[in-house]
Amino acid sequence: MERKSGVLMHISSLFGEFSIGSFGEEAKQFIDFLKECGFTYWQVLPFCMADAYNSPYQSYSAFGGNPYFVDLSILHKKGLLTREELESAKQKTPYVTEYERLWEERFLLLKTAAERVKNRDVIETYIAKNPHLQDFCRFMALKEANHHLPWNEWKTEAFDADIFFAWKMIQYEFFTQWETVKTYANEKGVKIIGDIPIYVSYDSCDVWANKDQFQLAEDGRPTLVAGVPPDYFSADGQLWGNPLYDWDVMKQDGYRWWQERISHMARLFDAIRIDHFRAFESYWAVPFGAKTAKEGSWKDGPRMEFIRAIREAAGGSQIIAEDLGDITPKVHQLVKDSTFPGMRVFQFGFLSEGDSLHKPHHYPKNSVAYTGTHDNNTLLGYLWELPEHLKKEMLAYCGHEGDWGNGCRSIIRTVYQSHADWVILPIQDLLFYGSDTRLNTPGKAEGNWQFRITKEQLNSIDKDYFRELNIRYSRM
Repeated sequence: MERKSGVLMHISSLFGEFSIGSFGEEAKQFIDFLKECGFTYWQVLPFCMADAYNSPYQSYSAFGGNPYFVDLSILHKKGLLTREELESAKQKTPYVTEYERLWEERFLLLKTAAERVKNRDVIETYIAKNPHLQDFCRFMALKEANHHLPWNEWKTEAFDADIFFAWKMIQYEFFTQWETVKTYANEKGVKIIGDIPIYVSYDSCDVWANKDQFQLAEDGRPTLVAGVPPDYFSADGQLWGNPLYDWDVMKQDGYRWWQERISHMARLFDAIRIDHFRAFESYWAVPFGAKTAKEGSWKDGPRMEFIRAIREAAGGSQIIAEDLGDITPKVHQLVKDSTFPGMRVFQFGFLSEGDSLHKPHHYPKNSVAYTGTHDNNTLLGYLWELPEHLKKEMLAYCGHEGDWGNGCRSIIRTVYQSHADWVILPIQDLLFYGSDTRLNTPGKAEGNWQFRITKEQLNSIDKDYFRELNIRYSRM
């Protein structure tokens, strides 16, 4: 790894005209912005479909793409949507993602586009070469036929062929449009960091099509589910509810499902962040039906044998280990043995008095340093809420004098100066925005994942300032 920097912003937060960011010209304009600032990386969040709470960390498929990211203007240019249909899909506000409207209208519009496709054989051939996408499209057609019930409550195996093809068209457009964006980025010298949620949703084609790979009872329900013990974010821990992998079964075929997953992501991204990496050493298992995650216990993960399997599948793509949370010496050793860079988060360095591995003087070279992640407050919001004595200590650490409201630049400079190979800043921290633009608050069900920037806001960012930072601290 070399000293570089980047920006964290999900596709959904991109500016545009159609209720959510997409793979259209706006994505290329954002890449141009990164290039002008001297950033090398654009980090995105999972590309899969979001759940009912708009989280991309629970999805119907680990392989399938979010239909909302398909650019409507491209479909119009192909003659698949009319000008009137395009106009009717325009957003009511540019400031938040209009999830409710997307849920009600977008698939029907994409299905209309699919009905006008003339080169159906091209799409059919593309999907047939990607068995996991084929499973996903069939799963979604069956879900529609079964009134959107979870797969374990389905009553029929018959589905509408037109809906099946519509999902195939959506996936074809998703991946071919993204390929164009990624090619453009790479030609500009910008690389993409993707994100993999470690677990999949119970109601997903991943579990439906691979039941033997998960810890399920004879009736198909999970025996144990995922979560994390009590921590900084929650006194009860976090009960995620995802089914857990049956690592003994996965070992028998060389972790094939995971290898295929990593290989799939390596085609989409130049680097891959694996969320909750610590679970490969040991994972928190909660009995199915438990009220809180406090009822769970630690179980052994697959460790280095698994790490070798996914490293092979990644090919030339860099893997980043998200090693945050309750990290033991054994987890530290696994990350070290893997040779994958771990993560350091500035905000975690000053949550209490005393030393912390998240203070910049501790950042190892082989690491990715963040001012905050998608789960953190914005830097300005964090500063605002920090107790006065910790705020004073932190600003002194960063050599900041004067009004604390201007302290964000001192913090960013301090992270840039660190030994970490890569530095990643959330887009809100380039804008110096407050907590009202926070993307996600763990443990809070409503109001997350909605933040979007406008083109005017992006253009207001001081590109010269960030370019100078990148030059001064050898991150160009």
